[in-house]
Amino acid sequence: MTVDAELQAFLVEMNGPPLSEIPLELLREGGAVPTDTPAEMANVVDRTIPGPGGDIPIRLYYPRLAEDLPILVYFHGGGFVLGNIESHDSLCRKIALGADCIVMSVDYRLAPEHPFPAAPEDSLAATRWVLEHAKEIGGDPDRVILGGDSAGGNLASGVAIRLRDDGITKIRGQLLVYPWIRLRPRIEGSMVTNGTDYFLKATDLGWFEDLYLADADAEHPDASPLVIDDLTNLPRSLVITAGFDPLRDQGRTYAERLSEAGNICDHSHYAGAIHGFFGMPADISRRAVDEACAWLKATYSDAD
Repeated sequence: MTVDAELQAFLVEMNGPPLSEIPLELLREGGAVPTDTPAEMANVVDRTIPGPGGDIPIRLYYPRLAEDLPILVYFHGGGFVLGNIESHDSLCRKIALGADCIVMSVDYRLAPEHPFPAAPEDSLAATRWVLEHAKEIGGDPDRVILGGDSAGGNLASGVAIRLRDDGITKIRGQLLVYPWIRLRPRIEGSMVTNGTDYFLKATDLGWFEDLYLADADAEHPDASPLVIDDLTNLPRSLVITAGFDPLRDQGRTYAERLSEAGNICDHSHYAGAIHGFFGMPADISRRAVDEACAWLKATYSDAD
């Protein structure tokens, strides 16, 4: 198996020096990956909601004007250091249209200015807020799904576990796209085979970890959901992994553990894909988004 031809062309542009060698302000100014042209929405609303460290910016995407639409709470990727509402704007628009749902994109606090546990605290607060205020924004509080890519997958999975532990069972699903759910893992498997030549480097992950964790323990369950022993009674899940991703094995292991714990978990693997492919302007990326949207619609329907 080789890298998908369209993604291979992007790799030529995206591969570069280790992120630690580039000033952080420059990394944040430029987009990490190419994106599709943003789709038109019936409405897009920028606002803030209360958070543990101050107001949290969110963006609400409406595919149509209606009441009681299902909601996807989406946490962007970027290693807990990069990314924001704008970096994932095109993707959130596509999901809102394809799944016919409100997408609430959460601009959680980033490291190193706000190290762990700022991001999971904001993510949990944003989810609690939408469960309480879904009607206010035109959504259905009984049809809420959590989603995220890479670091965002970490946050989505962590929030699902925290809510389960608090006895909140209203979350209907979790969409985890190449989730980074084990920080400071052993360097083996896909971390070795895919850790140098396919956009996201193992050294980049180490740089993100140092900035995000600071003095925190990587074994903390809010930092690494994969270390948690009890994964029972979690929402239905779709885990998407990429064949040339250093995080491939983490996602596969988490999907296996969710299933072994008795949860409904679908695992979809895109063998020719790289980390960050979800939402890129490529056929394989569009197929993955289409699959995610179909899964979201089916999961929302099951909740009726």
